[in-house]
Amino acid sequence: MGGRVASERDRAEAGHGGRGRQRSSGPPEQLASLTPLRGIAAVWVVIFHFCWYFPAVHPERYTGAVYKGYLAVDLFFVLSGFVITHVYKGGFAQRVTGRRYRDFLKARVARIYPLHITVLLLFVATATAERAASYALGGSFEPIPLLGERSLGGFIANLVMLQGLWARELSWNDPAWSISLEFLAYLLFPLLFSVLWRAGAAAKAGLGGLLLVALGWLAYRTGGYFNQWNGTYAILRCLPEFLAGMLLYSGYQSGIFASMLSTDAAFGAVVLLLAAMLHLGAPDLAIIPLFPLLILAAVRNTGRFSPLLNLPPLVRLGDISYSLYLLHWFVLFVTTEIARRLPGLDFANLPLAPSLALITALIAISLVLATLSFRFIEVTGRRWLRQRLDVGRPAAVVAVASPR
Repeated sequence: MGGRVASERDRAEAGHGGRGRQRSSGPPEQLASLTPLRGIAAVWVVIFHFCWYFPAVHPERYTGAVYKGYLAVDLFFVLSGFVITHVYKGGFAQRVTGRRYRDFLKARVARIYPLHITVLLLFVATATAERAASYALGGSFEPIPLLGERSLGGFIANLVMLQGLWARELSWNDPAWSISLEFLAYLLFPLLFSVLWRAGAAAKAGLGGLLLVALGWLAYRTGGYFNQWNGTYAILRCLPEFLAGMLLYSGYQSGIFASMLSTDAAFGAVVLLLAAMLHLGAPDLAIIPLFPLLILAAVRNTGRFSPLLNLPPLVRLGDISYSLYLLHWFVLFVTTEIARRLPGLDFANLPLAPSLALITALIAISLVLATLSFRFIEVTGRRWLRQRLDVGRPAAVVAVASPR
């Protein structure tokens, strides 16, 4: 993706670094601001997870936004549907061939798997080393279970991207549930896209209404709590939001509300409204519909906010967002395992100042590891796997929107 590391084709996939121009052939226009949005959302998830493990911080006393961090995943799902549609609309608008479908899936595998498998192996290696150390020190060895969380069955499920279907039983790296379900959306995308793309305005409006109904039903069944990452409810969370992103891109290309959304006033109003609702802890179902507005206002903006949002540090943060999303849980896992073996150390009873210091250190470690991972695992691994899979060269290959 961005910087000197990535090719221009990779930069087009992420949608950052300027607005670009629409071309009749070649890579699609670059969509400004989406990569920084993804980076900000990834940090939001990280802060949510870390604060959850250090209850002395009590962020809910000051704002509801921190413990709403799970909603960043909903933003990722909408963003993913939007950007995937932007890049692949040319290939799938008319018809889906077997070769195009295979190349699309191979490109998705090359984008997701190198980092996912690397982090999965880190978890397995750490669990194995932990058991070996226990055997060396105490003479007892607890084998990795066949079934359940962090089991051999879970390892196989992660290899074939099924962990999100039964995440509470199949997880090694907990955040990886979302990339599993996003991969399910990728499997369906070429089959659904041509139908959606050719649909009329009334049909698209009807589909949008059905998606809202589906999310409303999910809110009803879960008591309004969208932090669902296991089984049927997780699927009903991911797929409607991914489809909403596809539908949103259709509205973007049609130019609906383009002039109004291009202003700083529109972007500022959406951001302020979203921030207020998060701060006040508004219902999830009231917050999620603001994400499509945020995406459109960010992409459309031609005022002062766009250069600010696309400052190099924020773009870079977006570049490493997938690594940050997957690796921060490994950092937390290692930290909690070490703490569990130190007598008298309990995160639940840790005072405020040490809790804040440790959270800051964990975030810094996660950012450093994500930066290294992006360079040496994501970019290198993607290039290597694309060569091995003999992936064709589509107009562009989109970065997953899961912080991811």
